[in-house]
Amino acid sequence: MSHVIPPNRRAFLLGASACLATPALAQARPWAARVQGLSQLHALVLRQGGQEIFAEAYRGPGLDRITNVKSVSKTLVALLTGIAIDRGDLPGVEAKVLPLLGRDPRGDSLDDLTVGHLLSMQTGLVRTSGASYGAWVSSRDWLATALEPEPEAEPGGRFIYSTGGWHVLGAVLADATGLSLLDQARARLGAPLGVDFAPWVRDPQGRYLGGNDMGLSPRGLSRIGQMALQGGRWDGAQVVPESWLDTSWQARARSPFSGDQYGYGWFLTTLAGESAAYARGYGGQMLVVVPGRDLVLTITSDPTLPARSEGHFGDLRELAAQIVAEA
Repeated sequence: MSHVIPPNRRAFLLGASACLATPALAQARPWAARVQGLSQLHALVLRQGGQEIFAEAYRGPGLDRITNVKSVSKTLVALLTGIAIDRGDLPGVEAKVLPLLGRDPRGDSLDDLTVGHLLSMQTGLVRTSGASYGAWVSSRDWLATALEPEPEAEPGGRFIYSTGGWHVLGAVLADATGLSLLDQARARLGAPLGVDFAPWVRDPQGRYLGGNDMGLSPRGLSRIGQMALQGGRWDGAQVVPESWLDTSWQARARSPFSGDQYGYGWFLTTLAGESAAYARGYGGQMLVVVPGRDLVLTITSDPTLPARSEGHFGDLRELAAQIVAEA
């Protein structure tokens, strides 16, 4: 069954949230004991009814200082893509990637690669994450190293989790807008939301890494989640088109690791019986949006330690389900 978050539910919640005088989670936090036992977790920020109702840094840099959100960056790049399409910088998700990068046709399946395939991780490109990540970022040209090998699958086919495709998308965005990913993040997300983005890793050609290592604070990431919950609006301004979020939260592929479905930059799942969209990153970075409970959960963790599904990430998923159940 596809996990799709209905737009009418979000619209209803926008009106209903004003009636939530005291969110349920502000009164009791039985899940707090579980948090205390997660030694890898750094900070947790919880918003409900449009308000921050819980925020605590247990360790790490704190709630308002820059932290590496790792692959949550993929979701942020997806938001920037929606903004670029809305502004006319990109023609749409069906646009072919090679012409956008000024590259000639290759005569193979890569000629059919689209922006939408990059967003849904259905590129068919050789995987550059996991065991392959180190060799990829040690190469002299990350973009060429992601694009030049013979594809391992057809574009639009199976889900292949890989940061290389997101770096390709980042290059497409930079070329189309004339702005680096950092400048786009600061101007198109950071400025309207009051969120600071710090410079992060760049490739040998000077392009900011697409899909990994972005730096912002836990509270800043929480604001981005709240904006998404509000249909892309913040403080009266439309930051991300609501239609883009509706599109992004439609299932297009399934992760073979978690079993969750995937849209455009968001994993889609069910937590305590509620449809949820979430972003995740190495080490246990999470941004969870649960429209049915008018809730945004942000978690940052030690970015130097793994968080596999059977370990820390599994614990975080159980924690998120408990928080949603008690909301």
